[in-house]
Amino acid sequence: MKPDWRVDKTINTRTCLRYGLLGLPLAFVAMPLYVHLPHVYAGKEGMSLVTLGLVLLLARLLDAFSDPWLGRFSDRLFAHSSRYVLFYGAGAALALIVGMTLLFFPPWPRRDSPIALLAVLIFTSLAFSLLAISHQSWGARLGGDEGQRARIVAWREGAGLIGVVLASVLPAWLGWDQWIGVFALMLLVGWMAWMRSESPPVSQYAADVHWKQDLIRPWLNKPFINLMIVFMLNGMASAIPATLVLFFIEDRLNAAELKPLFLATYFVCAAASMPLWMRAVIRWGLARTWFIGMLLAITVFAWAGMLSSGDVTAFWVVCVLSGLALGTDLALPGAMLAGIINARGDSGQREGAYFGWWNLASKLNLALAAGLSLPFLAWLGYQPGTTSAPGINALSLTYSLLPCSLKLFAAAGLYAGFIRNSSRQSIKSTRENIH
Repeated sequence: MKPDWRVDKTINTRTCLRYGLLGLPLAFVAMPLYVHLPHVYAGKEGMSLVTLGLVLLLARLLDAFSDPWLGRFSDRLFAHSSRYVLFYGAGAALALIVGMTLLFFPPWPRRDSPIALLAVLIFTSLAFSLLAISHQSWGARLGGDEGQRARIVAWREGAGLIGVVLASVLPAWLGWDQWIGVFALMLLVGWMAWMRSESPPVSQYAADVHWKQDLIRPWLNKPFINLMIVFMLNGMASAIPATLVLFFIEDRLNAAELKPLFLATYFVCAAASMPLWMRAVIRWGLARTWFIGMLLAITVFAWAGMLSSGDVTAFWVVCVLSGLALGTDLALPGAMLAGIINARGDSGQREGAYFGWWNLASKLNLALAAGLSLPFLAWLGYQPGTTSAPGINALSLTYSLLPCSLKLFAAAGLYAGFIRNSSRQSIKSTRENIH
């Protein structure tokens, strides 16, 4: 096993802040791109749920399957220098601003055109992906032990949560035109901070390696496969309620005016939970801490499925508790992945390849959540604004109980693939020491 060449180096708070700050604008734009956009086109633009679901499914599938290639491209950029990464990151950031402007202010005559929406979605998502993969790979290349890897990811995801909170409330207060300006400014500040962050070591990437070897390499790593299965199940469990939460607040709770409050509460609590989860990691490790977060989320969402019209206080508590659980989903899986990359001996070489597949899984979850849950709801009789009991019950079931089932499978996979094996190794090591 190749040792982690950065395991003894301490990454200070300033470095974490400069690196992690770009997570704020990336999350700030991800919220409208994946949560607000379906609601805008289904409501304001009048696109049918079936058409919208198919467009989102196709766009996100195409975007997702490009991520391993973008990851390989990112590894090649790191092989040149950190400046190459920053230069292409600046280009991706500019393309992202253009794409978001076109999505929310379409210049084409027929604003609900599925072809135009599909084309701009693909363009925007590719720019977002290249920037995100390069940024994630940079953090993983900084190295460190479990606690330090979790700290680096927590700074990035903590900044991202602040971005999500702002993205939850600013569109309603400023409107989408001023939102675009705020996003452009945040992206500029985040990129400049990233530019001043500590650079990772020069990559050892071999440019003559065949592309098939690069793409397949992560899948020859059994712990990576186990983690991907858990990550995808857990991601689906999170993506479904993220797609449906605005519909749930409006039609199940009849509390449309409280949408910004609920969303802000959810993400503020997730950000506030980060220091607590970091302490838990030091005591219990990454896998066990994530497992605890999953169990908390399952309990909370099971309760959410029982809520009815007017239960705003109860749903606010749901937002608080599920936000706390979200902290583990954001900070810990990426830190576990960085450890797996290092244990395989691929640190400083193929982070992009791993994170390319990682982001593919994330987007596949979002694609399936939108592409399957929205048509499924329409088939069950739900339409936005409905008051019929069957439609509302279908919304509650899909929003809460389906994610609970998926997260139960994820928790079981995490226990079987990581926690149980870790316990067995610990017992074996103890017995060897005794004898």
